[in-house]
Amino acid sequence: MTIQISRQLEIPDSDLSVTFIRASGPGGQNVNKVASAVQLRFDLAGTAVLAPRVKERLRTLAGQRLTDDGAILIQARSHRSQAGNRRDAEERLAELIRRALIEPKPRRPTRPTRASKERRLESKARAQRTKRLRARVGRDD
Repeated sequence: MTIQISRQLEIPDSDLSVTFIRASGPGGQNVNKVASAVQLRFDLAGTAVLAPRVKERLRTLAGQRLTDDGAILIQARSHRSQAGNRRDAEERLAELIRRALIEPKPRRPTRPTRASKERRLESKARAQRTKRLRARVGRDD
């Protein structure tokens, strides 16, 4: 059940556990008998396959799917068969890990140009003049 992420990276079986549960929703009598929904649990805290920086990004990307014990829990129930739901859950986990493997570019702060500062000040002055013209004319007593 090893999940292939890329050519160099595989998630071993020891980091994964799969349980089958009953799916909710429509399905007639079959939904009460067959446990076709899948819960895929990936032990993020205990895996040695991923680098610490990748794990940190994966924690952020996982969001609500991250459990208190540091595992990612993915539920799949869109297919009617266990095999289809299992493939769906594995592919969703693989896509999540692929997104975490991409190193974000560092942000380099920039400064506004002189021309942009001048344009900003000119627009402020124009707005000021417009508002001044809208004001009531004072009486001369």
